[in-house]
Amino acid sequence: MSWRATVLTLFPEMFPGPLGQSLAGRGLETGAWALDTVRLRDFASDRHESVDDTPFGGGAGMIMRPDVVGAALDAVPADDRPRLALTPRGRPLDQARVEALADAPGVVVLCGRFEGIDERVFRTRDLEEVSLGDFVLSGGEPAAIALLDACVRLLPGVMGAPASLAEESFAHGLLEYPQYTRPRVFEGLEVPEVLLSGHHARIRAWRREQSERTTRERRPDLWARVAGDGVSA
Repeated sequence: MSWRATVLTLFPEMFPGPLGQSLAGRGLETGAWALDTVRLRDFASDRHESVDDTPFGGGAGMIMRPDVVGAALDAVPADDRPRLALTPRGRPLDQARVEALADAPGVVVLCGRFEGIDERVFRTRDLEEVSLGDFVLSGGEPAAIALLDACVRLLPGVMGAPASLAEESFAHGLLEYPQYTRPRVFEGLEVPEVLLSGHHARIRAWRREQSERTTRERRPDLWARVAGDGVSA
């Protein structure tokens, strides 16, 4: 059985979107993974298909109703897939969590909208809150696309060269080293000589050094974690 993603959303027409192109799109075509959507408005109880209402206690914006969202979640057959809700207050998504999700049978993803989802949904359903970072999007759909892309590219048969996964940013807790290709000289800047040497050990050492330097400078939080684990060149 292929890895399956189920997305609960107000806008099912946003999917597959970019996931229907390139590596992810080819994976869909070959059956390496599968995608289905659940239209949240189908679970509204009125003729207007209302899914939101004003917040108790006052305040701006609208809140997604728990009866609608709860019914939609309950309509997804129970299985072993993690159930995720994309919210700004969720645990930041990292590569380790992506790898774990890619190893699972798939994911069920709830996309929020408006000012958020009624808190009782989180208290009564087994949802893991996930965030892409400290910023706010117009809704959970763009975040869901990013999350699914990160997972799908790790699935067997999706990436053309599996060895390249080991050289990416975050693969070893570090940012990736600088990359170069032809031409050898571009606007007066030359490719570092070590990359032209053919000396594989020196190239590996240079790349590791560059990864460590870039991580120290740009992501001190990651570097502190790597240094704390005792990782060195």
